[in-house]
Amino acid sequence: MKIKSLGIVTLVLLSLSLVTVPATVSGQSKPKTQKELLRALPDKYRKWLEEEVVYIISQKEREVFLRLENDRQRDIFIEAFWKQRDPNPNTPENEFKVEHYRRLEYANKHFGKESPGPGWRSDMGKIYIMLGEPQSTEKYENLYDLYPTIIWFYQGMAEYGLPNAFSVVFYKPDGMGEYRLYSPIKDGPMKLMPHYSGDMTAYAEAFSKLTDIEPNVAKVSLSLIEGEPLTDLVPSISSDVLINQKIPAAPTYKVRSTYAEKLFRYQDIIEVEYTANYIDSDALVSVYQSPSGIYYVHYLIEPKKLSLERNDNNYQTTIVINGIVTDLESKPVYQFDRRIPLNLRGEQVSSIRDRQMSFQDVFPLVPGKYRLSILFKNFISKEFTSLETTLNIPERQLQISPVLLSTRLSRNSQYRGLNKAFLLDDLQFSPTPRNDFVPGDRMYAFFQVWGLTPQLRNSGSLVYEVVRENGEVVKNFSKKLSEYTDGNVFYEEFVLEGWVPANYTLKVNLQDGNSNVLAGGKANFFISHLPALPRSWVMTQPVDGDNSAVVQHALGLQYWNRKDLPQARRYLEAAHKKDLAEPVYALDFCRLLYFEEKYQELLKIALPFINQGNKDFLEIAGQSHQALRQYQQAIDYYKQYLSYFGTNINVLNAIGECYYQLGDMDEALYAWERSLQIEPNQAGIKDRVKAVKDKKK
Repeated sequence: MKIKSLGIVTLVLLSLSLVTVPATVSGQSKPKTQKELLRALPDKYRKWLEEEVVYIISQKEREVFLRLENDRQRDIFIEAFWKQRDPNPNTPENEFKVEHYRRLEYANKHFGKESPGPGWRSDMGKIYIMLGEPQSTEKYENLYDLYPTIIWFYQGMAEYGLPNAFSVVFYKPDGMGEYRLYSPIKDGPMKLMPHYSGDMTAYAEAFSKLTDIEPNVAKVSLSLIEGEPLTDLVPSISSDVLINQKIPAAPTYKVRSTYAEKLFRYQDIIEVEYTANYIDSDALVSVYQSPSGIYYVHYLIEPKKLSLERNDNNYQTTIVINGIVTDLESKPVYQFDRRIPLNLRGEQVSSIRDRQMSFQDVFPLVPGKYRLSILFKNFISKEFTSLETTLNIPERQLQISPVLLSTRLSRNSQYRGLNKAFLLDDLQFSPTPRNDFVPGDRMYAFFQVWGLTPQLRNSGSLVYEVVRENGEVVKNFSKKLSEYTDGNVFYEEFVLEGWVPANYTLKVNLQDGNSNVLAGGKANFFISHLPALPRSWVMTQPVDGDNSAVVQHALGLQYWNRKDLPQARRYLEAAHKKDLAEPVYALDFCRLLYFEEKYQELLKIALPFINQGNKDFLEIAGQSHQALRQYQQAIDYYKQYLSYFGTNINVLNAIGECYYQLGDMDEALYAWERSLQIEPNQAGIKDRVKAVKDKKK
């Protein structure tokens, strides 16, 4: 099918970003200082960092850039740096970048003429690059009793964390040289007057004299902030904060530096075309137990924007998920990949344009302590985001699962026997990662209690308390565990009608029959002043349930990676028996059987697949025959493997060993020497070759 028209439509969505721990430079045992890293930069990258973007790069971005190890990484970072600041990603031109280099050129052309350095280094050049053209300029350069003074007035920059209206003042100390940035606290009005001879701390006196000379200059001499009330005519501390903190922070005020850390963290494991396209996201992860006792990780990711490809009135993309669970020693326990197409009609896109997309998913996980990392990739736009968190799934310990807050609750029985994100039994929750509500909303707090004994279920209770940020207890009550009828799912509804907009904390404690607190949890939330909040639209798909081969196989692999062989066998065998025709389940079960030295059982499973033309079983069949000392059969399977998959050092070495055991030294030498041609650094194989050659002499 020919596509008549293509375009990228971006749905811009609000988000909070995740916080990550900075990575360390690989292979570097002793961290270098920033000065050392800066000196090691090639000239063009040092110039970019120290001259071109010196006033608009955040400290975090600078730190990450200095940790990059090669020019490819630096080029990708620079591309990402500008993309994060592009006000309109749908246009080919980056308006921010164009404006920045215009300011830089203007500063070099018009400022710094009375000093040896370039214009961008001057105080006026620095402010101009950071804030741009002032709304108005006042110059006082020829007054006898006033050093040359220039006032730049700015307005309407509150979105950058600045006052709504303020001035920046420059003057020439001693009436000569370059204009210098004026500070009401550091300089004071007396520094603006060449003939002032009074007390240098008598601000009121100096202000009065300056008012007689030029009222407009006097007006900004104590405060740069328009309309700021002053008492006792002393310099404004807020003005000092403005010029030393707020203005330098303005260029990065709306830039989330999270992308820099994510780019650094994932640069070696994501495709090159994704690396410069990190987008912020909000995320939520929790763990729940199914009625049969299997734990599942439920998660959601809400990217800041979602780009779709347009084909007439159809909008589409493909979401690619790469997940990895590692133990606390960074050893992989489980990896999974999902690829989900998304197709929307034009009217659907219109209805969700101002709402976030919430991708939600679920996967099983055996008890233990882990780190979870998930990459979310938009295949069409090559944008990516991620979530990272730790997980603690107890074996038998009494514990309350994370307390989550939902904006909606419904009963949904159509997915019985399947798993779906945040569907517990037949209760479908809609959690919000921001925990944001408005007055009048219904808020549902939900969780599970793991490790409950029958006695505790009969005698225990849950105590709820909601506390406002000022310490006021807004609501508290208790409820017997026996009053809850939805299995191991506990939830409460809170009607927020009449609740004051503020930050709140919900605390939940589990108590025994003697009011002893056994476990607890809490959730923070806030009620907005807004009359309504846009709610996310959900993209999710139900997945197979507890008794499926998919879940049994996943649990088997996890136990295998955790070195729990009895449990690994139980689940891998169950997965294979549930779907005897699936080669993936059969092959993983065969690998376990090989480890258990059950070669005959392995071959009964593997050989039918080989006879059907499945080449994936050739190597393990060869290994099994070799272990059974059936060397010629092993060689036959190994050679079939090489003819299909190509050269493999381990297989060549195994062929050499089989020929050696058969007494065919020439063929053994031929296989081992081919292996050494590919990888010369094999001391053991070198010794075998030497020993055989010596024996033949």
